[in-house]
Amino acid sequence: MRINLVCIGKTDDKEIAHLVKYYQNRLPRHWNFELTEIPDVKNARNLSPELLKKEEAKLFLAQTESTDFIVLLDEKGKQFTSREFAANIDSWMNSAVKKVSIFIGGAYGFSPEIYQRANMQMSLSKMTFTHQMIRLFILEQLYRADQILQGKPYHND
Repeated sequence: MRINLVCIGKTDDKEIAHLVKYYQNRLPRHWNFELTEIPDVKNARNLSPELLKKEEAKLFLAQTESTDFIVLLDEKGKQFTSREFAANIDSWMNSAVKKVSIFIGGAYGFSPEIYQRANMQMSLSKMTFTHQMIRLFILEQLYRADQILQGKPYHND
């Protein structure tokens, strides 16, 4: 199985970028993890939020294949414990999902086209975080899921 984290824009904060790389390097090789940073839409300031989401949708969909299992990180999505998230990953691996694409949207979220294409919506918190921080949080949770799936000691068990 491959996991691709697809994000709009680059991480400007060097400390966050360092931590993202740290967790990225700790992920299991058999996940073939990839971080895809889509360039920001040109002239985004001149576009309405709806038009910007449509333009971003084109860029997101260009990074996927028709068979991808798409997970949206979205404030309206379902929240999981770390163990439940690990169980989802285990289920995807056991059901022969070839590629999971996890989308981190732009400032205004996703277009209706992306919601229609998605297989799952997931929320990491009811709180709002920067898009840069979310990259770090999802990577840490991917690493944690791997540790759980390997049966390594977890939290306060």
